[in-house]
Amino acid sequence: MTTTEGPADADLRRHRRPEPAFARAIAAALGDARTVLEVGHGSTRYEPVGREVTAIDAPAGDALRARLPYEDDAFDAAVTAFTLDQWDDLDSGLAEVRRVTSGPIALLTFDPDRIEDHWLTEVAPEAMAAEARRWPSLTRIADALGHDTVTSTTLPIPFTCVDGFAEAYYARPERLLDAAARRATGVWDSVDEITARRSVAALRTALESGDWDRAHGALRVRPTYDGSVVLVVATPRLDTPT
Repeated sequence: MTTTEGPADADLRRHRRPEPAFARAIAAALGDARTVLEVGHGSTRYEPVGREVTAIDAPAGDALRARLPYEDDAFDAAVTAFTLDQWDDLDSGLAEVRRVTSGPIALLTFDPDRIEDHWLTEVAPEAMAAEARRWPSLTRIADALGHDTVTSTTLPIPFTCVDGFAEAYYARPERLLDAAARRATGVWDSVDEITARRSVAALRTALESGDWDRAHGALRVRPTYDGSVVLVVATPRLDTPT
């Protein structure tokens, strides 16, 4: 059977590609793990290179009431990238991932406490507030991994970031006037069309008037931006109860 790629799929494939800087950070977090469980498929798939990868869907719905079909400690490590907003029950999902993983769990995610710090909030406050509500807080994630040692590291977003979430265009605001690029970010999915159009019009006006450059023009020459992208890494404690 032949499947037809829809506009949304084409937008994601074109605008959401794995950012090498993030992929390197994930690889470092996984250490020398050979077998890796990849959980969920976000807008961009950060499949670890050079590893034996088993991919599963993000835990949702009925899947939460069943154990993953793997033995305890079946994998050396686990990874998920930009999918935690899709998990129906973070505690149950992470508990199962930990059960089948003997080593580090790397979670590439967004810190909701930092999302609205981005300049896009000035022109799209409703969309950015909705975006912040989508993602679990870092405290919530750490609590769900309570028996592990959990570290959170903000990953600088490169000027040339090829994974086109909204903050990736921190220095290239004109890109968000492109409807396809906007659709790929997912930011406007939670607001109605009129609100989205109003936000785009406000951004266009700010760029044409020079207001954006007067307020944020220095970002155009910044090589990186510390936004809301965070790599959370959980490693088992030696005294973790069995």
